Amino acid sequence: MRTSVLRSAIVLGLLVGAVQATEVTVKNDSLTDFSSGAIQAGFAANEKGAVWLDSPCNGTVVAVQVFWRSLFGGAAQSIENAIEIFDNGSFPVPGVLLETIGGPLMTDGVLNEFRFLDDQNTIPLAVPVSAGQRFVVSFQFANSPSGSGPSLVTDANGCQAGRNGIFADPPSAWFSSCALGVSGDFVIRAVIDCPAVPTSANLAVQKLASASTYTPGQPIGYTITASNAGPAAANAVTVLDLFPADLSNVQWTCAGQGGAVCPLASGNGNITQSVNLPQGGSLVYSATATVVPTASNPISNTAQVVVPAGLTDPDSGNNLSTVVVPLGTDTLFENGFE
Repeated sequence: MRTSVLRSAIVLGLLVGAVQATEVTVKNDSLTDFSSGAIQAGFAANEKGAVWLDSPCNGTVVAVQVFWRSLFGGAAQSIENAIEIFDNGSFPVPGVLLETIGGPLMTDGVLNEFRFLDDQNTIPLAVPVSAGQRFVVSFQFANSPSGSGPSLVTDANGCQAGRNGIFADPPSAWFSSCALGVSGDFVIRAVIDCPAVPTSANLAVQKLASASTYTPGQPIGYTITASNAGPAAANAVTVLDLFPADLSNVQWTCAGQGGAVCPLASGNGNITQSVNLPQGGSLVYSATATVVPTASNPISNTAQVVVPAGLTDPDSGNNLSTVVVPLGTDTLFENGFE
C-alpha cells in the first residue's frame, strides 16, 4: 500500500434516497449532509478498505452504501473491483466471505448504493444476519486513486478501534486502518431490512365475584383475569387490585395461561404485580376474602392493568374492571324482627 494519504477537508453532500420504514442503516461514521471529511487517496489497485458493523436485528442485509469523492468533484464514473460482505472473523482479518457485488460502478460526490449482485439488477443482495451479529463490508479498488481522488472517504471524528481495516497489497495482508494512521471511520454502510416490531398491545382485565350478594362475616370470592390480545408482547405490565376495607383476610392464587407465567403462585392482601404477558397470554387470580361483620353498603372493588412505557393500547376502555356486590336481603331479618 502507498503510504501517502490525502487528508484535505471537504464539504460533503450525501445524496441518499428514501428507504422503507423497516430498513435500518448501520454505520460507524458520523458523516451527515454538508459535514467535513477526508479523502483517503493512498490506496493502490486491488487494495481494500473495510468496516466492521453490528446488526440491530434478525434481518437481511439488502444494500451497501459507499461514499466516493474526489477533491474537486465531477470525476468520471469508474468501475471498481468489488464490494464484499464477510463474517466477523478476528479483527483485522475478516471471516468467511458471505457475498460479493462485482464491478461496482462508482459515481463521484454521492453515497453510492448497491442493492443487486449483477449490473442488470436482477439478483438482489440478501445476506441474513442476526441481532448483535458483527459482520464486515469491504470495498476493493480496481484502479489506484490519483492524488486528488476519487476514493473512499472517512469522517473527521477519529478512527474507532476494531471497526476499520485495510487490506494492503503488498504484503497482501489485513491491518487496522487506525494503526496505519487513518484518522477517521470509512463511510461504508449497510442497509438491513428489519422485521417491523409491533408496539401495540390490547391489554384487558376482567373481575368477577363468586356471589351476587354478600353476607357480613362470611367469605366471598373473586376472579381477576389479566390478558393480552396483542399483537405485541407486553412486558412489565402492572396488575393492581386494591381490596376495600370491608374485606379482610384476603388470600389469592395465580395461574398462567397461553405462555404467561405468574411471578408468584400465591399471596395475601392487595395484588400489585409486574408481569409479562405474551400475545394471547393471560394470568388468572383467584381471591378469597372475609366480609367484615359491620359491612352494610355495597362493596365495590376495581382491578386494573397499567400499560408499560413503550407500548400503546388501542382499547384502554378494558384496562379497568369493577364489580359491585350489594348486601344480601336475608341479612335484614337476622336480628329476629319480622
